[in-house]
Amino acid sequence: MPAYDDSRMMKALRREPVDTTPIWIMRQAGRYLPEYMAVRNRVTFLELCQTPELAAEVTVTAQQVLGVDAAILFADLLPMLMPMGIDLTYEKGEGPKIHNPLRTNADIDNFRELESLSELQFVFDAVKLIREQLPADIPLLGFAGAPFTLASYCIEGGGSKSYVATKSLMYGDPTAWDAVMSRLTNSLIRYLKAQIEAGCQAVQLFDSWAGCLGPDDYRKYVLPYTKRIIDAVLPEAPVINFLTGNPALLPVQKEAGGAAIGLDWRVDLAEAWETVGYDFAVQGNLDPVTLFADIPVIRERALDVLKKAAGRPGHIFNLGHGVMPGMKPENVKALVEIVHEAGLR
Repeated sequence: MPAYDDSRMMKALRREPVDTTPIWIMRQAGRYLPEYMAVRNRVTFLELCQTPELAAEVTVTAQQVLGVDAAILFADLLPMLMPMGIDLTYEKGEGPKIHNPLRTNADIDNFRELESLSELQFVFDAVKLIREQLPADIPLLGFAGAPFTLASYCIEGGGSKSYVATKSLMYGDPTAWDAVMSRLTNSLIRYLKAQIEAGCQAVQLFDSWAGCLGPDDYRKYVLPYTKRIIDAVLPEAPVINFLTGNPALLPVQKEAGGAAIGLDWRVDLAEAWETVGYDFAVQGNLDPVTLFADIPVIRERALDVLKKAAGRPGHIFNLGHGVMPGMKPENVKALVEIVHEAGLR
């Protein structure tokens, strides 16, 4: 058995007892870390994502600096869309921008399923380098955006508060919606399996924007596609199913499946775990803004999350979403120490 298979993180994903609660942090390699910024200041964001040696460096350094129980591949949700025909750039101060959004049938006809992964080889090369450089007992997490979140980016052309274009296509042209979602689903299955084959021990599926939907719409327009991805990937490695923005979706999120359900901070962890059932591991769910507070407040709020997990096997501590720029690295390190020490008592 590889050493990482006996790690806290992998045991928790299997809902096995651990010596203390495992913790990793979404965006743990990010702009708040001086070690990350030392690399990022030399290249553009896209260059960092597409240079395996640099992506490996920031991934491994973040794990070592923070002392977390898993590394997560440094990458982004959107570059996998480029070989599918999407014209993507990252604008300074504005984030990702898609210059050819999917608005017409002709646009959708030009949106190709990702049948060859050759243009994404930089991702798999980074995975191999990271796995070589990580301690043997630290698992590596891969990830991808869920089909609804990626479809929304493709249709809106960037971020959105109302998702008018996305929902208009979804409600008004179910055939076109199915074409977009099916191509994304098939592509994501290949992409995640390739990450696992390259050396990832588990993967997380991020549905960062699905919170804009009600339960009925999620079940009709999203659930079948997300479930198909999870069902296809689970035999290869554990899948963490993360959805943010709407606790009312928890019951249908459960239907989509996964080894673990990722929880955001808008839901009580004890109630959420009861809702999804104890045959799932759960991940979360400290409000990220907590890390701007003083250490005593961070400790109090972290212990409250742990109390709600009640020592039940299968809890992975995380924030309810990613680390924000401007957070003090020492506060993030303190959170890791607090969680580990609390579990050892």
